[in-house]
Amino acid sequence: MTRKHALDDPQTAKVAWRRFRRIMTGMALGGALCVAAALIFLRWWAGPMPIHMVIATILGVWLTFMLGTGLMALAFLSSGTGHDEQVMDPMKDEVPIDD
Repeated sequence: MTRKHALDDPQTAKVAWRRFRRIMTGMALGGALCVAAALIFLRWWAGPMPIHMVIATILGVWLTFMLGTGLMALAFLSSGTGHDEQVMDPMKDEVPIDD
């Protein structure tokens, strides 16, 4: 009998993707707080800003924040579902280990 691996099991996949969406939703709100903090700081430091600078700041801060969040959340998804344990390293016996 073969064991279903990680996201091949519908129940595991459902739980894992729910966790992923929960992390991303929470961090999207955190990203919005970072955008607000950046805009407040820039207003204090530089004074009134043109609308294009405000839009660029919003997009730059939020998208950068979400890119980092997405990559980390995918790493947690991979680790939490057992994908990391399934990796086979064909070179493991050929690479010398330095102690």
